[in-house]
Amino acid sequence: MGIEASIDPVPEIRTHRRRCVVLRYAKCIALALSAASLEVHAQDNLENRPLAPPASFHVDSLVPTDDELQAKAARVGSIEIRINDIFDSIEPLSAPYRLANGLHISTRPGVIRAQLLFGPGEPFSRQALDETARALRAQRYLREASVEPVRYDEATNTVDVLVRVNDVWTLSPGFSFGRKGGKNSSKLKFEDENFLGLGKAIDMSRTDDADRGGWHFSYSDPNVLGSRWKMSAAYGSLSDGSEKLLEVGRPFYSMNARSAFEVRMADATMTRSRYALGEVVSQFAMREKSVEVSGGLSSGLHDGWVRRLLAGIHYQTRDFSTLVDRERTPLPEDRVLAYPWIGLEWIEDEYAKSWNLDQIGRTEDLYLGKSARLEAGFASTAFGSSHDALILKGRLQTAAELTGERYVFGTLEYTGRLVEQGSIRDGRLDVGARYYVRQSPRRVLFAAATGSLTEKLDESEQLLLGGDNGLRGYPLRYQGGTASALFTLEERFYTNWQLLKLVNVGAAAFFDVGRTWGRDPFAGASSGWLKDVGIGLRLGNARSALGNVLHIDLAFPLDGRDIDSVQLIVETRRSF
Repeated sequence: MGIEASIDPVPEIRTHRRRCVVLRYAKCIALALSAASLEVHAQDNLENRPLAPPASFHVDSLVPTDDELQAKAARVGSIEIRINDIFDSIEPLSAPYRLANGLHISTRPGVIRAQLLFGPGEPFSRQALDETARALRAQRYLREASVEPVRYDEATNTVDVLVRVNDVWTLSPGFSFGRKGGKNSSKLKFEDENFLGLGKAIDMSRTDDADRGGWHFSYSDPNVLGSRWKMSAAYGSLSDGSEKLLEVGRPFYSMNARSAFEVRMADATMTRSRYALGEVVSQFAMREKSVEVSGGLSSGLHDGWVRRLLAGIHYQTRDFSTLVDRERTPLPEDRVLAYPWIGLEWIEDEYAKSWNLDQIGRTEDLYLGKSARLEAGFASTAFGSSHDALILKGRLQTAAELTGERYVFGTLEYTGRLVEQGSIRDGRLDVGARYYVRQSPRRVLFAAATGSLTEKLDESEQLLLGGDNGLRGYPLRYQGGTASALFTLEERFYTNWQLLKLVNVGAAAFFDVGRTWGRDPFAGASSGWLKDVGIGLRLGNARSALGNVLHIDLAFPLDGRDIDSVQLIVETRRSF
């Protein structure tokens, strides 16, 4: 018994892999230049094919079913890890694609091994195999993953398992541009989501957006020294301040994980703005520092459910000041929140795989179960808090698959402070629902509804609605109030065209309608219901670690005054 690992490079480019790491990174420029010579290929849609096992690993057609293996109390035998190149095809690859495979540093087998939720000699569990595949697909440096039994040995009652993953291009130097809500943003970056094939992420970038500009540096390691511990650190030098973040912990990495622990520290100084009709009406400086130590215990997965007991200590300060050379503005009250908290969490183990819903040409893991997380803490002046308060947080989630490939998802979230005499401060209730109707393999009708209700928000916070959060035909942060609602109807089209074997192409036609209620003292009166219609192009990354979808939309507002008759939105999002 043991774990084997194999990488299957294209033979012609094996010599490239022997080159030094520095040379590989330097030659990324050659890869970018060579893209201009690529011809457009008809989509062979390799992702639609099942991941076939390698020839070196014979698949026994007589492997018992999962239920039979578990009834036999079979154990895991050998585990083969197979890592496919970015462009993995049964057809001959042209020179630019071979060059990409050659310059790319493959994920190291040990990185995949560190994420397996089973090992040689352990009882066979389909649940563990499926959860492992989902965890691997969630990594941005992998495009696809499958974990399947391939051979059964009756004499030893063991089953051999094949773990197969597809690499993507993770080194991303370059420049990006976005526009939404009438404001531009840009990013000059150098990032690698799989540095040296080790599964570590590094990022150095210069960003400019509607709020601020600055340099950002970050490092993330999800498996420190091959363990279940994770660590991330970030630093930003901003045009209006700075930000620092450090996180170290061992999370609940699986449904059967028994414990978790995390320490998180953050320190940020920046300018906060208040908005009315998309324009800044006042600004002030804010410094926020926070430290949280948290952990949890669980008995693991039982009868399809996970139950966890959570606890932690939270400390947060917010200090506000007037900006130099700016007109004085009413400042929020400085605040200190220091409190211990306890919580409970329930998660149902219920997932399904789908295709062409929120992504283009990628396997999507849909959570179709029910989950709940409730937290309560008590902030006291005895602990250093500014005021006594009961801190409440909660999140509920549910989903269901209806007949005919129809899916519905619902969420409810609440945060707030219960202070003296039972009054609520900084209370916010958010509800949301999403509905998908599969009309054909390449057409989906999508509908969404969200709503928010607030109670005595802190003076530093606003409930805003505009082009930056769903009302695409209007300027960003256009309406403000104490409550809001937003409805979206979208017809989605997924083509079978893959441009240059790099980009999956889709399109959408949409209608948005939303409004706010109540009076925001800074944003002014609500403009009532606002509506827009539009069309958009969707470009999904097929071979890169970005794993997101580029949106290029034209939105036409149907209400409102003194705004542009058409809004151009260019942004990257995690979904369609």
